[in-house]
Amino acid sequence: MIVITLTKVPKSLRGDLTKWYQEIQTGVYVGNVSARIRDMLWDRIMKNIGHGEATMVYNANNEFGYQFRTTRKDREVIDFDGIPLMMHLNEANGAVKHGFSDAAKFHKAKVMTRKVSRRPHRSSGSAMVTVDLETTGLDPTKDEIISIGAVKQESGAKVEQFYKLVKIKQSVPPKITELTKITSEMLNSDGVGLASSMQDLRDFVGDSVIIGYNLRFDEAFLTNGARKVDQPDFANRMLDLMPVVKKANKFLDNYRLQTVMDEYDIKNEEPHNSLADAQATFELATKLMEKGILEI
Repeated sequence: MIVITLTKVPKSLRGDLTKWYQEIQTGVYVGNVSARIRDMLWDRIMKNIGHGEATMVYNANNEFGYQFRTTRKDREVIDFDGIPLMMHLNEANGAVKHGFSDAAKFHKAKVMTRKVSRRPHRSSGSAMVTVDLETTGLDPTKDEIISIGAVKQESGAKVEQFYKLVKIKQSVPPKITELTKITSEMLNSDGVGLASSMQDLRDFVGDSVIIGYNLRFDEAFLTNGARKVDQPDFANRMLDLMPVVKKANKFLDNYRLQTVMDEYDIKNEEPHNSLADAQATFELATKLMEKGILEI
């Protein structure tokens, strides 16, 4: 038995979960799936949760007979001699007043950026750049960028590509290597430092519109990456294709990148390769513009 509770999440995510779980009350889902499907669905929740929160409880071989995960900021799951406990975090240690901390200022800036981005915008000759990242995990505050891919084209100009492997101190987790085909040895031999990678990407992008699919994920890693190396945040306009596709294609089974690529007859020979995914996203943006669905 698996129980998931969701609060303040996008409607698309709630609808997605009903394919696997039964919603017995608003935001409360119950089901019985394999551990593999359970972990995949949790990854999907983490990628599409937006500003909401999620908690999962599932069967486990411990004294209680269950384990749990949560994204709540005021709770932390801890292991006490094999017993899972949910620890309440002291507000003084975790929470800060809006308007004083760097995090609060960053939050306010992002809100203002999104408001500006929603205004009608017409390009005046600037380039369109699609960006995709591969990382060691889903948490931008703890995990690392391991590769950056980008594709750019100005009006009528040749398409340019950008690809960097990023050297990190930790080892690449086996699951990430299986997914991306990137190994620690590759990063050590061919990777460059995060500061150099971020600066090179900044030079490549210039003042262009940055386009991505589920761009919120990549934007968070770019922002945290820039701060780790004392570089300014990207001030570019950010455009996420996922909500555009959801509005135009309301009856897709799901909105994973590969499903959307299939819907628009776009071939991606190397999924989870940052450059290949950036190229596929570039082709998707192009097709959406050709169909009159998207205007840059």
